[in-house]
Amino acid sequence: MISKTTPTVHMGQIVGAEARKLYATNPVILLPMGSQEDQGPHAPMGDYLLAEKIAELAALRAHANGVPTVVAPVVAFGGADWFGAMPGGIALSQSTLTQVIREMIDNLHRHGLTRIVFINGHGGNVGPIAEIAREVYLAKKLVHPSLYLWRIAYGMLTKMLGPEKAAAVSGHGADPLTSVLYHLFPGAVAEEHIPGANPLKRDKLMGLQFTTLGAVSFEGHEIGMPQEYDEVYNAGVSKGDPRLSSVETGKALTESLVDVCARFVALYASKTKPA
Repeated sequence: MISKTTPTVHMGQIVGAEARKLYATNPVILLPMGSQEDQGPHAPMGDYLLAEKIAELAALRAHANGVPTVVAPVVAFGGADWFGAMPGGIALSQSTLTQVIREMIDNLHRHGLTRIVFINGHGGNVGPIAEIAREVYLAKKLVHPSLYLWRIAYGMLTKMLGPEKAAAVSGHGADPLTSVLYHLFPGAVAEEHIPGANPLKRDKLMGLQFTTLGAVSFEGHEIGMPQEYDEVYNAGVSKGDPRLSSVETGKALTESLVDVCARFVALYASKTKPA
């Protein structure tokens, strides 16, 4: 919970009387989205917690910089893609998630809340977000941008660690997520379950080797093929080595991600209309 000395940025914690005044000003609304899926044997399955926390920190920083910003309740269940094989995973079909986003946006627009930025932490959400953002833009000329946290963070890792170490630690089940977990949720990483060297599986479909999620190699050419992640990944970890993840990397990544989000919010607010 946010203390009484800290501005309340979570929409779910704002009381009705204050909400009526605040929303009349059309503040920027951050909409965090994540997933409930396998993140490796050492990591909590709810990566939506990270998207929500980074959105909260970005909103607080934006607010401190004079940009009224709030955080919508997190969308915890991501769009279905590769990870349905893990027990305890919960995902929505791409069509269902698209409709969920559409109705959320419609509810906000109904009351003149038109300054919306997605803070996304799951690849399976990218398509539905893009579809609704395009739909809204064509119909209303409103821009609802999306910051895909982990795509941004992969680029940051190279600058922070250098190309060689970044390549060794980057991947599903490793960084950036594991290091950010170390920093934002101390004790959440079960170190006793961190796997050792974990090369990708190379199972086959139609006699062809998988090269990455959703693709096989045919005579050196990449061909799209359906699959589940556990046909390629070992225990939810791809080529990255989570043993190289650290609190220090997580702190640096979190600071950089929050800074990018807050500075983008400031730009977005300056280019869009308040109430």
